[in-house]
Amino acid sequence: MALFKKKNQVEEKKTETVENADKANYKELVLSALDKKMEKGNLYDGCIIMPRGFTIDVRIGRYEEKDDVKLLQVMFIINHDDFDEPLMDPVDAQGKTFDEAAKMAVDIFYGGIWHPLDQSMQKKNPLKVPVRYLRQRYEFEMFAQSIVRIGAAEKGQPVMLINFILNEMPKYLGSKKYYWVRIYLAKHKDREIIEVRINGSVCMELSKFFVDYVKSWDAENTFICEKQCAVFVNQADDECPFTKQTVVEGAQFVLDRLVDIDSQDKYLAMTNELEEMIGDKNLASEIRIFVPEIMAKLTLGYQEGDSLFLMEDGSNIEFKKTQLRSYFYIQQAVIEYLSKQPPQENVQNIVRTSVAYRELRKLIQSANEKAQAEGKESNLTPNDMYVPGTAYRVNSENYKPW
Repeated sequence: MALFKKKNQVEEKKTETVENADKANYKELVLSALDKKMEKGNLYDGCIIMPRGFTIDVRIGRYEEKDDVKLLQVMFIINHDDFDEPLMDPVDAQGKTFDEAAKMAVDIFYGGIWHPLDQSMQKKNPLKVPVRYLRQRYEFEMFAQSIVRIGAAEKGQPVMLINFILNEMPKYLGSKKYYWVRIYLAKHKDREIIEVRINGSVCMELSKFFVDYVKSWDAENTFICEKQCAVFVNQADDECPFTKQTVVEGAQFVLDRLVDIDSQDKYLAMTNELEEMIGDKNLASEIRIFVPEIMAKLTLGYQEGDSLFLMEDGSNIEFKKTQLRSYFYIQQAVIEYLSKQPPQENVQNIVRTSVAYRELRKLIQSANEKAQAEGKESNLTPNDMYVPGTAYRVNSENYKPW
């Protein structure tokens, strides 16, 4: 058995080496095409250096050949000091050769997300978008690209997809310098895909604005796809008092400690240590509240909306998760924790401290008791449930969500 295992490991190593070599070759093809496309850019150290501090990196995902057609999946990654997180744009391309597929990927990227970014740098035709929430005011400028369409030649003139949700966008913009929106619609026969992402995160409530539009497509004998990107630039400088790293380290601390907390005294001790570590009571409150709630959302299987509900002065003030900067920093830390495949018992211990877990358990127990009283069987699970968002409270008079 040991000999076979060793041989399999050798074969796997060979396969991995070949795949890495292929990806390196395809990356070179994409970078070469990108270098030619970006007239003001320079290829240096495996990425494209652009004016005004932008850099573009490339990663190769799936690649294959079907019926003499080369298929290539490329992730374009744009970095800038003013970006709160890297801008990532996934692109699927094809061609008779991988060189053609690489050029197609670059053309899609250039006509997609890079176009509005380039417009934002030159301040070409901005649309003013005022944002007001939780005693805060921001002025944004929006830059949108033209529509990328596949298989839609008979659909008539393209529609500005961003216009479907333009009135909703102020509800999703917060204090960050840049927000980017990626709208992706696709249909083949009865299968429909509607995906709206803001800074890479899916905003499920925005999908409903495209349902009727996609249903109107006749895709019985073809595949139809439309994509549009838009960039929103905050005219105010970023004054956030904390860094992403501070939040991630705080979330990692809470994840490690929640596993062993079995009493109120231990929880209070963790809270005090976290506040001392972070140096900001309000931020520490956000971290310890949202770590278990996000863990519950990611592991229990229920669907959750885009909203947060701040409990303040006896009322719930609704705003969006994308408007609270720490939320997705914390979510990143939770996802990284889960990616390490921790013991199931540890995950369960963290989830048990969440309000969502306790409320869902009550609902399921109530449904079971009602069904039992009626002589029936209840099959209700978290997968059947929808939660509008997360309610939370910060006991501070000067609390300001960033």
